[in-house]
Amino acid sequence: MPGIEVQYEMAPLSRPRVDVKTLEKSQYQLSAVLIVFCLDEDGNVFIPLIERGVYNGLHSGQIGFPGGKFETSDENLQNTAIRECYEEIGLGSGIEIIGKLTSLFIPVSSFLVEPYVGVCKNKGPLMIPHEQEVKNVLKLFLNNLMNINTIELGELEVDGNKIKTPYFLVEGYKVWGATAMILNELKTILER
Repeated sequence: MPGIEVQYEMAPLSRPRVDVKTLEKSQYQLSAVLIVFCLDEDGNVFIPLIERGVYNGLHSGQIGFPGGKFETSDENLQNTAIRECYEEIGLGSGIEIIGKLTSLFIPVSSFLVEPYVGVCKNKGPLMIPHEQEVKNVLKLFLNNLMNINTIELGELEVDGNKIKTPYFLVEGYKVWGATAMILNELKTILER
């Protein structure tokens, strides 16, 4: 796995570097996301991303993967990723998990994220955004992910503070932070 080195190529410039191996269990909450490769009706490969609704919370309005925190009824983090994907965009059946990427700690929310990678076996899957949690479902087409021109460097305003960060431009949205870091590791693997 390319790991933390590749992830941090897409980190905000001011982000503290944290090695997850040094964290104690009391310092984080377990969570999982699902990166799922889908085919649209024309045979184009895409990864669904979600635009979170606006709420009074740390990840309000951000673009991310379907995912969320571990619940004991999940039994394991892979099940968390699948459950959250189903809850957030209605995509659950017909997914085969093919692997996972490097765990990533998100300092602002204290989540330790386990990114799982899956393949949707159904062409043109129906995706229904959860009314309260998901404002919009975006499609990151594989050819756009692999295009170097999709990556930009700019300034974003977050909670009244300006941060300088690289990001992926997807359907006019800036995909940055943990999502961009995980995407960069995926992109690096696909380039090999």
